[in-house]
Amino acid sequence: MLLVNGSIATMELGQGPYGLIDDGAIAIAGRDILWAGSMQDVPKDYHGFETHDLNGRLVTPALIDCHTHLVFGGNRAAEFEARLSGASYEEIARAGGGIVSTVSATRQADEDALLADALTRVDALIAEGVATIEIKSGYGLTIEDEMKMLRVARRIPDHREVRVLCTWLAAHAVPQEFDGDAEAYLDRVVLPGMDQAHAMGLIDAVDGFCEGIAFSPAHIRRVFEKATSLGLPVKLHAEQLTNLGGAALAAEFGALSADHLEYLDDAGVAAMSKAGTVAVLLPGAFYTLRETQAPPIDGFKEHGVPMAVATDCNPGSSPLASILLAMNMAATLFHMTPEAALAGTTRNAAAALKLGDAGTIAAGKRADLAIWDVRHPAELTYRIGFNTLSQRLFEGVFTQ
Repeated sequence: MLLVNGSIATMELGQGPYGLIDDGAIAIAGRDILWAGSMQDVPKDYHGFETHDLNGRLVTPALIDCHTHLVFGGNRAAEFEARLSGASYEEIARAGGGIVSTVSATRQADEDALLADALTRVDALIAEGVATIEIKSGYGLTIEDEMKMLRVARRIPDHREVRVLCTWLAAHAVPQEFDGDAEAYLDRVVLPGMDQAHAMGLIDAVDGFCEGIAFSPAHIRRVFEKATSLGLPVKLHAEQLTNLGGAALAAEFGALSADHLEYLDDAGVAAMSKAGTVAVLLPGAFYTLRETQAPPIDGFKEHGVPMAVATDCNPGSSPLASILLAMNMAATLFHMTPEAALAGTTRNAAAALKLGDAGTIAAGKRADLAIWDVRHPAELTYRIGFNTLSQRLFEGVFTQ
């Protein structure tokens, strides 16, 4: 197939803003991109391909949501009301709400119920051009319930044309039955469960929540050491509410990403830069929690730290299933440019998941593409609550 007469935002570095080709074409065979470039330069080998006229529409890499928690039971609308009445995220968590409050509903739900619920959120993301989603565990907090969440996540591609990567996040909160004993919880659930999940092929990476209401850097070090012994890449929820040095710890282990980062200091930025760790920005949580301290965007720019943008889709701090709105929030709340926001959901999101086959439009990459009824890529970030997706390709096949 040859896509013709389109505006192609390749998102390749070194090709000008957005890697934009105004009158472009893309050659596809099977699930792969063979070539992308100007209409006047289409190689003769592709002249006989079936053509699909884009009629001037914009093509981008399909979007990537590189940080979600979208498999869970129940909802936390009551906590939303409590926060609006003045309660802080930390106060709610310490009173037995927050992450722990989702655990009961998740434990009670069977796999089919969790899957049906999760697919509603997956559908919302797919409808906005997403082709790859990272999904974390973390609401089961027993080995079997964490496994249940991961099995559900692994089943999603059987029902939808989307790629899913799964992350072990048992170090998300200490469940009530451990009465605050994080060490015992690590010994009995987090570490042995990681072994089992890895052996069963259920996880692609390991994450943790390094925060005063969750796990200390010393706890996270134990988690990362175990992950490293299993050959699993790591990432970390870090510096969301306070600065505990989590991002620097993540960088020490060569983490794929450190996420949230509102309270990150200069030393943490420098450590991430040296390690090549991606900063995953989560404006939905910033907005929902009504935070006032934004991540150090200027520091990331100065030190060359790649910035990804994700929904953080979860039932409490970011009940957001719109990647386009996340991009708009990143621009409006964090002062990112529209180009940086789009790079954050394509090229840099792929880096945050260590995906060498996605995130840009280039020969050898997967033909996961989004076609938009717009003329310029800035429009994707500019609009609020207005989805301009025309068509999506997943592995070279039109899915809508």
